[in-house]
Amino acid sequence: MASARAKRINKEILEAKKDTDSKIEIEVLRDDLNNLRGRFPGPPDTPYEGGIYSVEIKIPSEYPFRPPKMKFETKVWHPNVSSVTGAICLDTLSSGWSPVLTVKSALMMLQSLLASPEPKDPQDAEVASMMIKHPKEFEHRAREWAVLHAGAPRKEEGESSGGADPHVAKKTQQAKEKTKPDAAQYRGYNKDLIDRFCAMGFEVPQVVAAFEYVGIDKMDGMDYELEEAYMGDITARLFGEP
Repeated sequence: MASARAKRINKEILEAKKDTDSKIEIEVLRDDLNNLRGRFPGPPDTPYEGGIYSVEIKIPSEYPFRPPKMKFETKVWHPNVSSVTGAICLDTLSSGWSPVLTVKSALMMLQSLLASPEPKDPQDAEVASMMIKHPKEFEHRAREWAVLHAGAPRKEEGESSGGADPHVAKKTQQAKEKTKPDAAQYRGYNKDLIDRFCAMGFEVPQVVAAFEYVGIDKMDGMDYELEEAYMGDITARLFGEP
């Protein structure tokens, strides 16, 4: 049984090496198939873009019938990853695991998790709270950590290989102006209140529809702090959960 398990792990590592397009790397540590390290690039169009993220992988004796134990070695500012220990909150690595999954597929799901955070089910409550209440501050902190810990380049808006281009910056600002949602789309809700959820990647109409479905009070257009239960209901609606 142990030899079949070893063959499976070796096969997974070999297949990951062959698949250069995914940019997922898996290495054996100290010639021990129970101890692996995974690496993957931060997903594009996120604060983690340009960084390389390392993950500690422990293979249990019951693998593949039990999931590998994973935690980030690279420090990450993300609601589903502990900013202190690197522990990860992801169903795939617990109750959602299936023997048909592989170490590589689990790493790809971690990469997707960076692109699609779930602050309603956080591993790090402080990060999740910042993401919901202060999205710009969250993005700035996540980017700073990517630069500091994952080797991501420090980029400024409108920056090119020849430095900041005022024409690019102007076009970027014009594009932003064109894509600003009409006030009517907020349907009486406070703009900042709605935009805190839009920062998670949702469009204004989606967020407004979720607010109306849950029955959130418009409070005459005032900004206010939502109760945790309501935030969970709204986020679940946005993610299409029952």
